[in-house]
Amino acid sequence: MSKLIDLQSQIASLQKQADEIRSKEFQATIVEIRQKMQAFGITVKDLQSNKAKPGRKAKSTAAKPVKTAKVKKSTAAVAAKYKGPNGETWSGRGLTPKWLASLVAAGSTKEQYLIATA
Repeated sequence: MSKLIDLQSQIASLQKQADEIRSKEFQATIVEIRQKMQAFGITVKDLQSNKAKPGRKAKSTAAKPVKTAKVKKSTAAVAAKYKGPNGETWSGRGLTPKWLASLVAAGSTKEQYLIATA
């Protein structure tokens, strides 16, 4: 047999051994973690936050739903500042649109496409 086939069979054998060890130690690890959580008063909420407080007293083990912060999105439309030859518009915010970038690359300037303000 080739060295590659031998190595692949060794890998498969070692992976099987690792899976067996993992399954044997899994339950014991869960029990150990729960004991430490109870001893230190750690809750699931503490694990999910980055601001764990040391020395807290143990609380109820019932999990409370996690509230998520709502992000306020701006819905106000911004007036167009640039207008292209085919009617395209751009407010001047964010990345330069492809239509304007290609015109600038061809030798035009952004200022040529500014919309005159009253």
